[in-house]
Amino acid sequence: MNSMENFFNWIAKPLPNDEVVIWFNVHNMIYEKIELYGDIFKSLNCVITDTYMGDSNGDSPETKIVLSPDDKKSHFDWCWGKMVENFQKENIIITIDGDHKDYLKSFYMDTFYHQTQKNVKDSVPVFLNEIFNMSKPFSKSDLDMITEIYKMMEKNVK
Repeated sequence: MNSMENFFNWIAKPLPNDEVVIWFNVHNMIYEKIELYGDIFKSLNCVITDTYMGDSNGDSPETKIVLSPDDKKSHFDWCWGKMVENFQKENIIITIDGDHKDYLKSFYMDTFYHQTQKNVKDSVPVFLNEIFNMSKPFSKSDLDMITEIYKMMEKNVK
Protein backbone atom coordinates (compact mmCIF):
# COMPACT_ATOMS: atom_id res chain seq x y z
CA MET A 1 0.00 0.00 0.00
CA ASN A 2 1.49 3.37 -0.95
CA SER A 3 1.38 6.48 1.22
CA MET A 4 -1.38 8.11 -0.86
CA GLU A 5 -3.59 5.06 -0.39
CA ASN A 6 -2.83 5.06 3.34
CA PHE A 7 -3.78 8.73 3.53
CA PHE A 8 -7.03 8.12 1.64
CA ASN A 9 -7.90 5.24 3.97
CA TRP A 10 -7.20 7.43 7.02
CA ILE A 11 -9.32 10.29 5.66
CA ALA A 12 -12.27 8.52 4.10
CA LYS A 13 -12.46 4.74 4.48
CA PRO A 14 -15.23 3.81 6.92
CA LEU A 15 -14.17 1.52 9.74
CA PRO A 16 -16.27 -1.45 10.78
CA ASN A 17 -18.57 -0.63 13.70
CA ASP A 18 -16.86 -3.12 16.03
CA GLU A 19 -13.53 -1.32 15.51
CA VAL A 20 -15.21 2.00 16.38
CA VAL A 21 -16.66 0.50 19.57
CA ILE A 22 -13.22 -0.87 20.52
CA TRP A 23 -11.67 2.56 19.82
CA PHE A 24 -14.19 4.29 22.10
CA ASN A 25 -13.64 1.69 24.82
CA VAL A 26 -9.83 1.93 24.62
CA HIS A 27 -10.08 5.73 24.96
CA ASN A 28 -12.74 5.56 27.72
CA MET A 29 -15.19 7.52 25.60
CA ILE A 30 -18.86 7.43 26.57
CA TYR A 31 -21.50 7.95 23.89
CA GLU A 32 -23.63 10.21 26.09
CA LYS A 33 -20.66 12.51 26.72
CA ILE A 34 -19.88 12.67 23.02
CA GLU A 35 -23.48 13.72 22.51
CA LEU A 36 -23.19 16.34 25.28
CA TYR A 37 -20.00 17.78 23.80
CA GLY A 38 -21.72 17.90 20.42
CA ASP A 39 -24.61 19.79 22.01
CA ILE A 40 -22.14 22.28 23.48
CA PHE A 41 -20.53 22.89 20.07
CA LYS A 42 -23.91 23.14 18.32
CA SER A 43 -25.32 25.45 20.98
CA LEU A 44 -22.34 27.77 20.66
CA ASN A 45 -22.81 27.77 16.88
CA CYS A 46 -26.47 28.77 17.28
CA VAL A 47 -25.64 31.63 19.63
CA ILE A 48 -22.92 32.88 17.28
CA THR A 49 -24.98 32.72 14.10
CA ASP A 50 -28.18 34.03 15.72
CA THR A 51 -26.53 37.12 17.19
CA TYR A 52 -23.81 38.02 14.68
CA MET A 53 -24.49 41.25 12.80
CA GLY A 54 -21.28 41.57 10.83
CA ASP A 55 -22.44 40.33 7.44
CA SER A 56 -24.99 41.61 5.02
CA ASN A 57 -28.33 39.86 5.19
CA GLY A 58 -28.65 38.94 1.55
CA ASP A 59 -28.48 41.27 -1.40
CA SER A 60 -28.65 44.49 0.57
CA PRO A 61 -25.08 45.80 0.98
CA GLU A 62 -26.22 48.90 2.91
CA THR A 63 -27.06 46.70 5.90
CA LYS A 64 -23.51 45.38 6.11
CA ILE A 65 -21.81 46.18 9.40
CA VAL A 66 -18.02 46.04 9.37
CA LEU A 67 -16.62 44.65 12.59
CA SER A 68 -13.02 45.00 13.66
CA PRO A 69 -11.01 41.94 14.67
CA ASP A 70 -11.46 43.02 18.31
CA ASP A 71 -15.24 43.28 17.80
CA LYS A 72 -15.26 39.73 16.41
CA LYS A 73 -13.26 38.44 19.39
CA SER A 74 -15.60 40.27 21.75
CA HIS A 75 -18.62 38.77 20.00
CA PHE A 76 -17.17 35.27 20.32
CA ASP A 77 -16.37 35.85 24.01
CA TRP A 78 -19.92 37.10 24.66
CA CYS A 79 -21.40 34.09 22.82
CA TRP A 80 -19.11 31.74 24.72
CA GLY A 81 -20.22 33.25 28.04
CA LYS A 82 -23.88 32.99 27.01
CA MET A 83 -23.50 29.33 26.02
CA VAL A 84 -21.67 28.51 29.30
CA GLU A 85 -24.42 30.29 31.25
CA ASN A 86 -27.14 28.35 29.39
CA PHE A 87 -25.53 25.00 30.22
CA GLN A 88 -24.95 26.07 33.81
CA LYS A 89 -28.74 26.41 34.17
CA GLU A 90 -28.86 22.67 33.41
CA ASN A 91 -26.16 21.94 36.05
CA ILE A 92 -23.53 21.34 33.39
CA ILE A 93 -20.47 23.33 34.41
CA ILE A 94 -18.12 24.36 31.62
CA THR A 95 -14.82 25.97 32.56
CA ILE A 96 -14.84 29.54 31.26
CA ASP A 97 -11.23 29.68 30.03
CA GLY A 98 -8.96 26.98 28.71
CA ASP A 99 -7.80 25.11 25.66
CA HIS A 100 -11.40 24.21 24.76
CA LYS A 101 -12.35 27.87 24.45
CA ASP A 102 -9.12 28.66 22.59
CA TYR A 103 -9.77 25.76 20.19
CA LEU A 104 -13.30 26.89 19.41
CA LYS A 105 -12.31 30.55 19.17
CA SER A 106 -9.63 29.68 16.63
CA PHE A 107 -12.08 27.44 14.74
CA TYR A 108 -14.72 30.19 14.54
CA MET A 109 -12.24 32.91 13.64
CA ASP A 110 -11.11 30.80 10.66
CA THR A 111 -14.40 29.29 9.52
CA PHE A 112 -16.86 32.05 10.41
CA TYR A 113 -15.67 35.49 11.48
CA HIS A 114 -12.84 35.93 8.95
CA GLN A 115 -14.37 33.73 6.28
CA THR A 116 -15.38 35.49 3.07
CA GLN A 117 -16.98 32.49 1.38
CA LYS A 118 -20.60 32.03 2.42
CA ASN A 119 -20.56 28.31 1.59
CA VAL A 120 -17.76 27.74 4.14
CA LYS A 121 -19.69 29.62 6.84
CA ASP A 122 -22.83 27.69 5.99
CA SER A 123 -20.97 24.38 6.23
CA VAL A 124 -20.13 24.79 9.94
CA PRO A 125 -23.42 23.36 11.30
CA VAL A 126 -23.25 20.55 8.73
CA PHE A 127 -19.71 19.74 9.89
CA LEU A 128 -20.75 19.77 13.56
CA ASN A 129 -23.72 17.49 12.89
CA GLU A 130 -21.51 15.13 10.90
CA ILE A 131 -18.63 14.87 13.37
CA PHE A 132 -20.93 14.25 16.37
CA ASN A 133 -23.29 11.88 14.52
CA MET A 134 -22.85 8.58 16.34
CA SER A 135 -24.87 6.56 13.82
CA LYS A 136 -22.71 7.29 10.79
CA PRO A 137 -19.63 5.29 9.77
CA PHE A 138 -16.39 6.71 11.16
CA SER A 139 -13.09 6.98 9.34
CA LYS A 140 -9.79 6.94 11.22
CA SER A 141 -9.51 10.72 10.81
CA ASP A 142 -13.03 11.14 12.28
CA LEU A 143 -12.02 9.06 15.29
CA ASP A 144 -8.81 11.05 15.75
CA MET A 145 -10.76 14.32 15.66
CA ILE A 146 -13.59 13.23 17.96
CA THR A 147 -11.05 11.76 20.41
CA GLU A 148 -9.10 15.01 20.53
CA ILE A 149 -12.30 16.99 21.12
CA TYR A 150 -13.51 14.49 23.73
CA LYS A 151 -10.28 14.62 25.75
CA MET A 152 -10.20 18.41 25.58
CA MET A 153 -13.83 18.74 26.70
CA GLU A 154 -13.45 16.05 29.35
CA LYS A 155 -10.96 18.29 31.19
CA ASN A 156 -13.29 21.29 31.05
CA VAL A 157 -16.85 20.05 31.56
CA LYS A 158 -18.25 18.84 34.89
